[in-house]
Amino acid sequence: MADLQHWLITGASSGIGRLAAERLQQQGHRLTVICRSQQRADQTLGWLTGESRVLLADLADLDQVQAIGHALLEKDEALDGLLLNAGLQYAGHRQVRWSAQGLELTIAVNHLAHQRLVMDLLPLLLRSHAPRLVITASEVHNPASGGGRVGRPAGLGDLSGLKKHSEMVNGERPFDADKAYKDSKLCNLLMGRHLAERHPQLPVICWSPGLVIPRGRDGFFRNSREANPLGQALFGFVARDLLRLTEHPQRAAELLERLVLDPAMPSGFSYWSNTLLAPGRHRFERAETSAEAADEAKAARLWQVSEQLVV
Repeated sequence: MADLQHWLITGASSGIGRLAAERLQQQGHRLTVICRSQQRADQTLGWLTGESRVLLADLADLDQVQAIGHALLEKDEALDGLLLNAGLQYAGHRQVRWSAQGLELTIAVNHLAHQRLVMDLLPLLLRSHAPRLVITASEVHNPASGGGRVGRPAGLGDLSGLKKHSEMVNGERPFDADKAYKDSKLCNLLMGRHLAERHPQLPVICWSPGLVIPRGRDGFFRNSREANPLGQALFGFVARDLLRLTEHPQRAAELLERLVLDPAMPSGFSYWSNTLLAPGRHRFERAETSAEAADEAKAARLWQVSEQLVV
């Protein structure tokens, strides 16, 4: 049996993250799960076992994120892996939403909170004999992908909007929640690339699960359902049931488990994509990112600008 590991996970209270975390738990791995509310924490405690635990922190509040990091540093417990899976999108809403620090909510939760966690917890991670960082990104970061071609494409420009706490990272208007999500996933990849450049022996694994639309009211699309419940229901039926363009949540969780535990994963940066080949058929393989996501100079600039915002 493989050595039991200690993983810190965001986004494990529902969806793919929960399914993958349950699989890790069943194998005896120790989990530290960050939940945004007491309700989510209570639900998560219902399936956690052993020495696994829940910590409360809303990723929309960098002060809470920093408090979690400092508390873990004080405990001085080594981590074998960070799984940064939490993701928020509210496509369909026209009104911008702001974090506790006055930053656009999508970029605050999906990118800045995770960079803050990495900055604080990297010393604990690097103490492991086999450290690993896994980041859930998305194919929509790439304007040439199927999802990336729909609507305004991802693109960070000169980061002027991020520097000025504007609605969009590139400073453009009007606000577009769908593009904000695409931009945040591009930021995930650039952050991963920069960390791998700084720590070349650390496996930094970014991945795209493909389009996953679970049945039910919870999960990733819950905010979009608020804006257009009928439209989202129709979209789910057509994409999942009629055209069979989606991946099953359990299968996506299996892929994520593989990225977390497979000892054959390479050091340095890698990107893995669950590509749709035909209705009902996906292929999971190592892939190339978009050109912008491969820009090491932009990755370094993004890290620097983000660091100034989260400290």
